[in-house]
Amino acid sequence: MPTLGRLGLTPIVIFNIIIWLFFTLAYFYQLVYILRVIRRGTVKLPVAKKNHRYGFVIAAHNEEPVIGNLVRSILTQDYPSDLVDCFVICDACTDDTHGEAERAGAIVWDRNDLARKGKSWVLDYAFNRILDDFGDKYEAFVIMDADNIIAPDYLKIMNQAFDAGYLVCTSYRNSKNFDSSWISSAYATWFLREAKFLNNARMMVGTSCAISGSGWMVSERIIKGMHGWDFHTLTEDIQFSTFCCANNIQIGYAPAEFFDEQPLTFKASWTQRMRWTKGFYQVFFSYNRDLIRGIGKGQFASYDMLMTIAPGMILTLLSFFINATYLIVGSLSHGFIATQGELLMCTGSLVMTFASMYVVFFILAVITTISEREHIHAKKKWRIFTNLFTFPIFMISYVPITVAALFKKVEWVPTKHDIAVNFDDVMAEGSK
Repeated sequence: MPTLGRLGLTPIVIFNIIIWLFFTLAYFYQLVYILRVIRRGTVKLPVAKKNHRYGFVIAAHNEEPVIGNLVRSILTQDYPSDLVDCFVICDACTDDTHGEAERAGAIVWDRNDLARKGKSWVLDYAFNRILDDFGDKYEAFVIMDADNIIAPDYLKIMNQAFDAGYLVCTSYRNSKNFDSSWISSAYATWFLREAKFLNNARMMVGTSCAISGSGWMVSERIIKGMHGWDFHTLTEDIQFSTFCCANNIQIGYAPAEFFDEQPLTFKASWTQRMRWTKGFYQVFFSYNRDLIRGIGKGQFASYDMLMTIAPGMILTLLSFFINATYLIVGSLSHGFIATQGELLMCTGSLVMTFASMYVVFFILAVITTISEREHIHAKKKWRIFTNLFTFPIFMISYVPITVAALFKKVEWVPTKHDIAVNFDDVMAEGSK
C-alpha cells in the first residue's frame, strides 16, 4: 500500500479508476457496433422465397383519432392482401375506437377486463382468441401500437426476415412527430439510434436483437407453445427479449420502417420512463442468473442483454455519492483524511461524471442525426440542430428516474395519442 500511495493511488483514486474502467470495458462493444454500421451501412436480407400469412395485432385503449390510419396502412401494404388480416382489440374503450377500426377494415373485438389492464393482457386475450377461432391460419403475428403507421413495403421486408428463419424479428422505429417538442425529438433520436446502431449492428455480427414497444413479429409456433402471452411485467417487450436470449431464440432485425407518436411533455415522459425503468428492474432481477449462465457458456447475446437491462445509472449515482461524501468529509477534516490533491480529484470526478455523460450522448446524437438524416421528417429544421444539445439532458434525466423507480410503486398508465397523420403526411414533413 505504501507503494501505491507514492504513486498517488489512494483508495478514492483507485475507486474512480475502477469505475472508469468498468464503464469503458463494459460498453466498449457498442463503439464496435457503431464502427461496424458506419462501415457496412444497413443489413441486407435475402429475397423471400415465399409470401407468408400474417395477422397484425393491435391493443387499443381510446385510440379513435389514430387507429384508422394504422389499419389502412396495414391493409394497403405492397403485399398480397389475402395473406394479411388486422385484429384490433378495444380494451375498455369509452370512445369510438371500435367503429373507426371496423370502418378501416379491421377485425375488431372488445375486451373489458378492468382487473388485468395493460398491453400484455390484451395480447394474451388476442392470441388466445385467434388460436381458438382461426387455428393455424397465420404463420406469424406482427404487433403494432394504435398510434403507429407503417411504410408501404413494411411487411414485404419483414417477410424477408421471417422467410430467412427468424422466429422473432424487430424493425426500424421512426417517429411521426420529431419536431413537436424537445422531448419528442429526444425520443425519436434514441429510437433511431436503437434501430440503426444497436439492432442493425447486432444483426450484422450475428447476435440477437431486442424488441422494443411495437413493430415486431413473432412466429405462431412460439405463441402456440404458450397458447397466449406469458409476459406481464411493466415492460413485456424487454422481458420477452430477455426470455428469448435466455432460451437461445435469436431475434432478427429487418430495416422495415414504421412510425410512432412520442410524448410531448417532460411530465408525460417522466411517467412513461418511470414505468420502463421499473420494468427493467423487474426483468433484471428475474433473469440476471439466466443471462450470467449464458455468458458463462460464451453467449455474447447474453452479455449484450445483461448490459441492456442492468441499472448502470445506479453505478453512476453511487460514484457521484461516494465522491461527494469523500469531498465533504475530507474538506471538514482539514487534511487529516484527504489531501488537497484528492479533494481536487473528487471535485473533478463529480464534474466529469455528468460532463462525460453529456459529451457521450451529444456524440451519439450527432452520429445518429448525420447517419439517419434522410429518415428525420421535420418542418422545424432548427429542432434537428437544437436536439443535439437537449438530447443529452433528456438522457441524463434517467439518473433521478432510476433512483425513484427503485422505491416508487409504478403501475401501467395509458399514453394519450392524438396526432392523426398517414404515411404520406409524415413523408411530406419538411419536404417543402
